Amino acid sequence: MPRIFLTHVPDMLTNYYGARALAALRELGEVRVNETGRVLDAAALAEAARGCEIIVSDRQTPGPAAFFQRAPDAVAFLRVAVDIRNIDVAAASAAGVLVTRATPGFAASVAEMALGLMVDCARGISDAVIAYRGGHAAEPRLGRQLQGAVMGIIGYGVIGRYLAPLGVALGMRVLVADPYQTVADPALRQVELDTLLAESDYVVCLAVADAETENLMNAAAFARMKPSAWFINLSRGNLVDEDALAAALDEKRIAGAAMDVGRAPDQMPSLALASRRDVIATPHAAGLTPEAIEHQAFDSVRQVAELVAGRVPPGAVNAEAATRLARLRGQPGIRSSSRPSEQGSRAPDP
Repeated sequence: MPRIFLTHVPDMLTNYYGARALAALRELGEVRVNETGRVLDAAALAEAARGCEIIVSDRQTPGPAAFFQRAPDAVAFLRVAVDIRNIDVAAASAAGVLVTRATPGFAASVAEMALGLMVDCARGISDAVIAYRGGHAAEPRLGRQLQGAVMGIIGYGVIGRYLAPLGVALGMRVLVADPYQTVADPALRQVELDTLLAESDYVVCLAVADAETENLMNAAAFARMKPSAWFINLSRGNLVDEDALAAALDEKRIAGAAMDVGRAPDQMPSLALASRRDVIATPHAAGLTPEAIEHQAFDSVRQVAELVAGRVPPGAVNAEAATRLARLRGQPGIRSSSRPSEQGSRAPDP
């Protein structure tokens, strides 16, 4: 049986992995957990995982080159998330270590959060709750209904595809901007980003975070939005120039913003923005539901099972370079799994 190291700190182990997945993982190998109570850096991870062939990693724990250089026992580094930007895949490949990612099972959870944030933006629910909890009578104010409003979705990946028909079902007009996808649904309208920004009442950012989309929402982008429009970010903080967003809010160029992500640690909303009266913020919790979490946790269980069976698991990103895989079963090589990956194209990460 392989030796497996689970990097999650206690909170992450409870909320982002779960007892059922941990029990299933223990049936496949000897599992060691992170007992330090802190996120491990390269040196600490290499020491804690000494002797373990398989690393099952939470999203906060990086896999830098320094780790792979110090981990001669590591055969596979499995990420319990879609996002592998803090894993040095080139360094892993140079060391012969397999890197995998989970499939995106969070579409429903994140899309539902998008709807909730839009309703809050439209009806001022958070403002009323804050007033009442502060011991003050909330003032009734005129709200807006979503029916007839325009929702603009930036990024037509797994979440965008799930969210778009929900908007249509609510009677919204739905615009989609994604240069890498073709929108075939006749109920939707595919447009350029500038058009989406100019026409939308709710701009929902679901694009993947990469070098191309860094600061996609900058001063020029916010200037194109309607003064009555709301900006909602459920993807990554990297897509937003936060100084430009703050300026747009200060100058009333947009109505407000709602965000589940930002540039604070672990992609949390930045406090400077989250504390504003014209911002609704949640702590990177859009994908934090039992169904979404178990999907990705059990992805790692299935991947370990594939490795134990002598197959390269779905989700592998560097199988051709993973020369250490032969150690798991003493084979000259591990054959590829016949099961297709479920990962969507350019899907945002939880």
